[in-house]
Amino acid sequence: MIRPRTRHQIGLAELLGVRVAVSDPLISGITIDSRLVRPGDLYVALSGAHHHGAEFAQQAAAAGAVAILTDTAGSLLAQEVSLPVVVVDHPRQAMAGVAATIYGRPADALTMCAVTGTNGKTTTTFLLEAALRAGGVSTGLVGTVGFRLNGVALDCVPTTVTTPESTDLQGLLAFLLEEGANTVVMEVSSHALVLGRAEAISFDVAAFTNLGRDHLDFHRDIESYFEAKASLFTPERTKHAVINVDDPRGRELVQRIGRHSGMELSTVSLDGDAACRALAYEVQPDGRTAVRADLRGRILNFSLYLPGDFNIRNALTALAMVDAIGGDLERATIGLGQAHVAGRMQRVELGLGAPRVYVDFAHTPQAIAAALQAVGTQRRIVVLGCGGDRDPHKRGPMGEAAARFADVVIATDDNPRSEDPRAIRTELITGAQALIQACPCDAGCPVWPGASAGSLHRGSSPFHDYRDHSRGNTWLSPNDSLHASGSITRPRRPRDSTPGSSGTRGSRPLPGTATWDSSSTAGRLAR
Repeated sequence: MIRPRTRHQIGLAELLGVRVAVSDPLISGITIDSRLVRPGDLYVALSGAHHHGAEFAQQAAAAGAVAILTDTAGSLLAQEVSLPVVVVDHPRQAMAGVAATIYGRPADALTMCAVTGTNGKTTTTFLLEAALRAGGVSTGLVGTVGFRLNGVALDCVPTTVTTPESTDLQGLLAFLLEEGANTVVMEVSSHALVLGRAEAISFDVAAFTNLGRDHLDFHRDIESYFEAKASLFTPERTKHAVINVDDPRGRELVQRIGRHSGMELSTVSLDGDAACRALAYEVQPDGRTAVRADLRGRILNFSLYLPGDFNIRNALTALAMVDAIGGDLERATIGLGQAHVAGRMQRVELGLGAPRVYVDFAHTPQAIAAALQAVGTQRRIVVLGCGGDRDPHKRGPMGEAAARFADVVIATDDNPRSEDPRAIRTELITGAQALIQACPCDAGCPVWPGASAGSLHRGSSPFHDYRDHSRGNTWLSPNDSLHASGSITRPRRPRDSTPGSSGTRGSRPLPGTATWDSSSTAGRLAR
């Protein structure tokens, strides 16, 4: 993990406010991983799912740790180690403030921006980073795809979590401050909020994107998941909240925030009443989306490389966050048009006349539906997998969402971890099958369910498993004929023509601003 180059020292007694019987070692760093201990570190030994960190206290001491912070159980395991051991009831909660102190409380010297929500965190942080950098702001970024400073990825081991542990996060913030950053944009996950990773940080602005089904393997239920997200929006943790009120949970948050004093609020909506809203938008011939927005009465025009209604909303959220911290809005609009996000509706350029191909991180039913709707009404083929050792109850709904909006669904593997990949694919396919079985039409819903065991019949349509012929993938498509060459073809069926199904819906026009011309199915910006 990244730490500042300059290491300050603080005595153990001063750091933790305890009396040290034998010695008062100087602390210059902190970690919860015995493999990452550096000389002068405080080693925090936590109780884990399979082991207690105190079991590795000897390794930590050998690597240069000078003291141990742990709980009562850990102190018993570490009593053979010749280091001072400080015992607290909840070391995980305590270590955030301790880490902040060791590294000089870097967040206090930075403008801190947080984004939370089920979907859109990464894209919104990248849009915000681009908007701030266009205004000349030196910006650090912390999130799912790694760590960046002024748009350049930092050289470190890739992260496996959205929000780093507080011990690592505080060191990273100190490094970014040392390297000249004055603003840090970060994703804050529900796990981070429950586990205290973002403690000891007061955010200047925090945004809520939406709430969908996810992480119910960690949270007890959807209410617990929401409460974890909601805990970020209190005056103690956030000065200014930016909330998407198109989401029902966002509207609930707004009501809660209204009961707090000393907390500012900005609302965001694609086509409703909000402080920051879209007036009109259209997809350009080059695939970019032109947007006209109203931010507290100020009209702003920008374009987006990223497709989809949800990305317009993400961009509006980023703009409202720039406004909340007093940034340059005109330059921010330029930055939005320059933003590209790896693995988030990322266009794969294959040349003229080739199919349009996108790579997206969608891993919830809500995100899958939004991504597929964003790419238009042409024939859509989706390759989809579900991760192992994660909320299994969302796999069926993910398959159903893919089946509802795609012409061909290919079920594949996505990091099964310790689970049986075939079982994961079966759960995904079962969700797709449920949609077909519930559909009253004979023209075909967009899925040809093929379970990996046996075959299923619906009417006269056979459903088979072709996994062994497709390198671990199961091909699903409705009413198709499979030719000897392996190609899959099917007559086109009518698409849902409801307004906005192509992701190019117009919003309510305002006098003297852009209006929606309903004579065009793609939409048009008109005076």
